[in-house]
Amino acid sequence: MNIKQNDQKFIANTYNRFPVVIKYGKGSLVYDENDHEYIDLSGGIAVNTFGFADQAWIGAITNQLQQVQHTSNLYYTEPAVKLAELLCNKTDMQKVFFSNSGGEANECAIKVARKYAADLKGKDHYTIITLENSFHGRTITTLAATGQADFHQDFTPLTPGFVYARANVFSDIEKLAGQNKCAAIMLEVIQGEGGVNPLNQEYLSQVADFCDKNDLLLITDEVQTGNGRTGKLFGYMNFGLKPDIVTTAKGLGGGLPLGATILGDKVKNTLTPGTHGSTFGGNPVCCAGAINILQRIDEDLLVEVKQKSEYIINTLKNAKGIKNITGLGLMLGIEVERNNQDIIRECIEQGVLVISAKDKVRLLPALNIPQDVLEQAINVIKKTCAKTDNV
Repeated sequence: MNIKQNDQKFIANTYNRFPVVIKYGKGSLVYDENDHEYIDLSGGIAVNTFGFADQAWIGAITNQLQQVQHTSNLYYTEPAVKLAELLCNKTDMQKVFFSNSGGEANECAIKVARKYAADLKGKDHYTIITLENSFHGRTITTLAATGQADFHQDFTPLTPGFVYARANVFSDIEKLAGQNKCAAIMLEVIQGEGGVNPLNQEYLSQVADFCDKNDLLLITDEVQTGNGRTGKLFGYMNFGLKPDIVTTAKGLGGGLPLGATILGDKVKNTLTPGTHGSTFGGNPVCCAGAINILQRIDEDLLVEVKQKSEYIINTLKNAKGIKNITGLGLMLGIEVERNNQDIIRECIEQGVLVISAKDKVRLLPALNIPQDVLEQAINVIKKTCAKTDNV
């Protein structure tokens, strides 16, 4: 079977895949169909929290598979309740809605924000302010929330009710809130798909204060920044924020599809029976895996994440061919002098899997990547970035 040819023949042509057929993996190492070894610094785009074939995670989901694999949300299941309790206790939030992806988690947040505002202020208060260069999903509504015109083309008309402020320009927030009847402000504390760009502390504090004073909900999209990725359980915790709604996915499931919309005190009772739902949301197997992951994201691991981040930054920040490094924890973007796609291709040829974010090389390794494996991969990146175009 020619996997690459059959992929092109039978799977919708929505991805520009790298020329690697991944067959199996262990930890931060993966192997292709020819058993060639790669060090994975892409993490399934921040999904594989503890790498490939993690035995503790496999044990948790296997145990659950042997009991109940699915019930629908017409019945109670222990894993969903236990996971929701864990998330609430770790965030000081109140309730959780489970779905299957980050896009769905954001859809739920948008619905909650609009219903909350409609109940409190009237149905004309539905506008949500998001940021230019943001990314919130690929459904028609989360696409509308995404502040990047390139993603919008071919899919208009998009869902109305979204306006875009420039990142780190607080006056835009004031202006847009004055021009529209708003329900919420939705943002990523680090714009991942937008180029791994952290927002400024001062700006985030101003936005949070503005939301408090004007009874606007603050929604933080933690789909990529959540679950220990930045050195805190959630990215907003690096900035001292107290959002009303937190969305997450990716690393929460560790490789299984799971999204969560975590609700604070203001909105804990906004959703009522029939106002939202998901057949697969809170799936027992996915939740069992997520419980195992959350229980292992402790302070010791988060300290390791920060130490590994410091190692990467200190090793690369003044290296030849590298202009800048952005991000937090193990969510880093390398601004390079050469074309980033050339560097990514050359790294793959040398056995290191990295991905892009705009014109940067993006690193999203497993949180528990061994130090010696990380050093080997970073050395490859450093040497590759130092090459000139004619080499």
